[in-house]
Amino acid sequence: MNYPISATLRATGVVMSVLMLAACGTTTSQPDGRSSYKVGGTYVIAGQVYTPEENLRYNESGMASWYGPGFHGRRTANGEAYDQHAMTAAHRTLPMPSVVRVTNLSNGNTVILRVNDRGPFARNRIIDVSRAAAERLDMVKSGVASVRVEILPEESTRVKDIARNGGSVSEQMAAMRGAPSAPAVAAVPPPPPPPPPPQAVTARPAPAAPAGPGYFVQAGAFTSIDGAERVRASLARFGDGAVSQTSFGPTSLYRVRLGPYASADAAQSAAGRVQQAGYRDARVVNE
Repeated sequence: MNYPISATLRATGVVMSVLMLAACGTTTSQPDGRSSYKVGGTYVIAGQVYTPEENLRYNESGMASWYGPGFHGRRTANGEAYDQHAMTAAHRTLPMPSVVRVTNLSNGNTVILRVNDRGPFARNRIIDVSRAAAERLDMVKSGVASVRVEILPEESTRVKDIARNGGSVSEQMAAMRGAPSAPAVAAVPPPPPPPPPPQAVTARPAPAAPAGPGYFVQAGAFTSIDGAERVRASLARFGDGAVSQTSFGPTSLYRVRLGPYASADAAQSAAGRVQQAGYRDARVVNE
């Protein structure tokens, strides 16, 4: 397998020594099942300066890579034993542990991960995920994917408190359960009130199948089909829309997309209008 570039960089002795310095001077090995809370100080790798910090508003899009077999069982930057089968990630500046939601922007797959390591150190990467996370994001074969990374403030605060009080990794994982896999539907602007229902009772139509290949604007992915349909209706003034169903484990998600558009420029222009309407996570997808 061709491993991601960031994982290759991580394996060098230079990077590992800098990681040790980045984690407040030394990385103390923790008993199995335990971890500490670390932010760390400013450090430099390959001329690039990184300053770890607590940032409960972190939201960034960029490229993700994954790391696994060559590092399984080794110590992470906060002293845990790395488990490629766990839902974890490495980040250059977020505290360890933190909880983030990572969305594959090419397919809508979403995972909730606990940050427990430093990296990646390739300039064009923003996060390294475990093999288990890469499988859920459907990026094992490609090695990389375009993603959005969002910190989950409430869950991050909970795991921080657990780690500071000497709690176990399993306690941190339990605190993450129930974390939203997609933004809440309540966050979207309310649509106009619907017209009165007809007298006849009709069956609900199934979610529309995705349109043919082309450029689309995805307004969001929602856990409720009713919420997705409301969003689609509220965006009708921007173009033809459809709701399509996808799955994340046992959870069904309903994606709202407009299009197709004839060109990337046309789709980007439409995405800008949708963002101005209040759907700030709207993005262009090409299928």
